[in-house]
Amino acid sequence: MRYFALTVLSFLTLSSAYGQSGESCRFAPDPTLQKPEVYAGYDCVNLLDSTSVTVQPTGSGSFSVCKTIKIQTPRGAVSNRIIKYDYDPLTAFAQFKRATVYRANGDVINLDVTQACDYAAPARAIYWGARQIMLEVGQLNPGDIIEYEIDKKGFTYALLADGGDDESRFIPPMRGQFYDIVPFWVTEPTVRKVYKVSIPMEKEMQFQFYQGDCTSSMRYEDGRKAYTFSTNDVMPAKREPNMVDLFDAAPKLMMSSTPKWQDKSLWFNKVNEDYGSFAPLPEAQKKVDELIKGKKTEMEKIAVLTHWVADNIRYSGISMGKGEGYTLHNTKMNYTDRCGVCKDIAGTLISFLRMAGFEAYPAMTMAGSRVESIPADHFNHCVAVVKLSSGTYMPLDPTWVPFCRELWSSAEQQQNYLPGVPEGSDLCLTPVSAPENHYVRIKANNKLDAKGTLTGQFTITAEGQSDSNIRGMFTRGWQSQWKNMLESQLLNVSPKARLISVDYGKDPKDYQAAPIKITFRYEIPEYAIPGKEELVFKPMVMNNLYNQVKSYLRINTDLPERQYGFKDGCSRLVELDETIQLPKGYTLLNEAKNESKQSDAADFEGSLSQDGDKITLHQKLALKKRVYEAADWDGFRSAVNAHKGFGDYLIIKK
Repeated sequence: MRYFALTVLSFLTLSSAYGQSGESCRFAPDPTLQKPEVYAGYDCVNLLDSTSVTVQPTGSGSFSVCKTIKIQTPRGAVSNRIIKYDYDPLTAFAQFKRATVYRANGDVINLDVTQACDYAAPARAIYWGARQIMLEVGQLNPGDIIEYEIDKKGFTYALLADGGDDESRFIPPMRGQFYDIVPFWVTEPTVRKVYKVSIPMEKEMQFQFYQGDCTSSMRYEDGRKAYTFSTNDVMPAKREPNMVDLFDAAPKLMMSSTPKWQDKSLWFNKVNEDYGSFAPLPEAQKKVDELIKGKKTEMEKIAVLTHWVADNIRYSGISMGKGEGYTLHNTKMNYTDRCGVCKDIAGTLISFLRMAGFEAYPAMTMAGSRVESIPADHFNHCVAVVKLSSGTYMPLDPTWVPFCRELWSSAEQQQNYLPGVPEGSDLCLTPVSAPENHYVRIKANNKLDAKGTLTGQFTITAEGQSDSNIRGMFTRGWQSQWKNMLESQLLNVSPKARLISVDYGKDPKDYQAAPIKITFRYEIPEYAIPGKEELVFKPMVMNNLYNQVKSYLRINTDLPERQYGFKDGCSRLVELDETIQLPKGYTLLNEAKNESKQSDAADFEGSLSQDGDKITLHQKLALKKRVYEAADWDGFRSAVNAHKGFGDYLIIKK
């Protein structure tokens, strides 16, 4: 009887949900019963995940979001006892339309959706008034099925409000245009996933499905165009450590009524110029004149303005109502408040550059994943571009370069951006930054005695992103903690290490003066493990010393292959050199090494040898990208593993 009730309820649930998405109602056996081996072990199964959108001529959309979830385990019951949905009240409105629980024993419970809560969503650093709606389902048991539908009105991704409480706030900033980015990957097994959009007959829509396949169609329905995309039997997306964002690896649908990126670029330029985002301000002009005084070249002026804005505008986003999103706040607000999100920081720099006589504009970027050719609204970050005397545009990102020697953070290399320039622009791509722009070099000169005590000194120097990583303790930490933080680097090598002295120059906070340079002098008792007339130890430069800057060590190179691309923190050049003077009469038992690896992804060269009473170790690892393709894995893995191999224990014998 229970099996019959469950199957019938599944029929009802699926048929009603199919109907709301525009598909014909039909009955089918419960797939979790028909294919138990496929769905076994999962806490819950989405029988249907459907979104239906009706687009108005203004570009505003009415969304119907429906999900049907079968509970399979107690854990699944707990995780689904509360339903939450996020929305932005500046651009949308959302509410529960209906919610029903179909019990495994045949009972049907219609939940009272008027009891749903609407409250401020949790936030950190950006406080723009995002909200959540929440409905308590209550106790669930394996075999129960939840079906709910949410009505939403407005638009997604673009965060510009026209102000007021009327219907105008639901119209996208690029009036009349509709775009959407629809992830087709899932976190739970999904029997059927559907996305349908109905648009006015006169509108044109371009779309593309990436990184997978779907069934797609376009039909004429009630004097409108209806596009439907669906997939069946979708399993959770597989993940790999350090892989690229799922938007770059998993199935997704991109669609837009905007013909090309140049149209978006022209609009972005016009909306900010019309708003007066970059109007000059007397007190800001005074600061600009002060900063560029004595600066002779255009790059000197650009650099001093970029660094001042980066270091002095705090990242903290408070909703200002009208003007959030694509419209950048004006110079007066930004310079007075000295805080904001990326668009406010970039907007301040653009204003500064214009007051210094430069031609500068905002640009949109997508941090974390690539931007596709379909001109949908991929963007979540704002930067600046400045026109050089050569006529070319140079990207600048003050948000990501506080206390950094770069003007564009190379932690963002290989990233698309769209300048909002008056002549219009296609998508641009930030180039790969050469590894030598981000070098970290450690040169150590050590002496080991017969008792295993290591004494010596090492000097670390760094540039670019490596400089920012190492210098961060000076620019962001308390000066009273500098010594402790420096000593902790030695304690990472050995808890018995003693810092004798450290030299970090006169003002290590002055990051623009020169690349960071720090020299340590130390003593480490019992560094080497004694044996019978032998000592065992690791080269110091390979023994947890400044591993914080070696982000590649956090990538698991034991994986034999990769299906997806992967990321490191930045392209980087690592050079490690160490000489170790041995106790008299001791000989290195390890074989001398001399290795070399080359590939498009990474290069490595390393050597280890004994000459007289000294062991000499040399390494040079060049990691050539920030974002790698799956095909780069062999070259990257081979070079990094060769580098790691020089961290093996050394044995010296008398």
